[in-house]
Amino acid sequence: MDIFTHAGIFIYPLGLCSFLAVFITIERLIALRPSCIVPGSVVEAFVAGRVADVPADTGSVAGRIIAFYQSQQVDSNSLKAYARLEVSRMERGVFLLEVVIGAAPLLGLLGTVTGLTQVFSGFSAETGLPDPGTFITGIALALNTTILGLAIAIPALAAHAYLLRRVESQAARIALGVQALVHSRDG
Repeated sequence: MDIFTHAGIFIYPLGLCSFLAVFITIERLIALRPSCIVPGSVVEAFVAGRVADVPADTGSVAGRIIAFYQSQQVDSNSLKAYARLEVSRMERGVFLLEVVIGAAPLLGLLGTVTGLTQVFSGFSAETGLPDPGTFITGIALALNTTILGLAIAIPALAAHAYLLRRVESQAARIALGVQALVHSRDG
C-alpha cells in the first residue's frame, strides 16, 4: 500500500508505536477479564456475607487479597494497602499507551516537517519551480506520516480510556470486597 511505502524512515517508529498499542491493549484486555480480577464465586460469597467461606485463589486479584487476609492477622490498613498494590498491578503497561498517544502524532508531525523541508529544498534557483519528483515525494511523506500518526494515536486513545475505566470499575469491586473482609474481622 502506498501509504506505508511513502512514509519513509518514519514507518519504523510508527510501526513500533502501533505494535505496542495493539500488544498492550490485547494483553490488558485478557488480564482484566472479570474471572482474573474478581471471579463470580467470590462476588457471590461477598454478597451472601460468607466471607470466611471464600477460598484463597492466587489466580485472581481478589483471591490474592483473600490469601493475604487469611495468611496472617493483618489490620485493615495493611489489607487496604495490599489491595491498592494489586490495583496498581492491574494498571501495568497502560502507561505505554499514553506514550504511544503522545509519540505517534509527534512522529507524524516530524514526518510532515521533513516532507515539507524536502518540498521546499527541491525548488530550482534558476526557474523557481520545484523538481516534480522531489515535490511528490515530499508531499507524500508529509501526508502519509500525518495520517499514520493519527491513525495509531486515535485508537490507542480509545483503548487507553476503555482500559482505565475497566480498571476503575474492577477496583471499585475490589474495594467493596476489602470492606467486607474488614467488617468480617471486626464483627
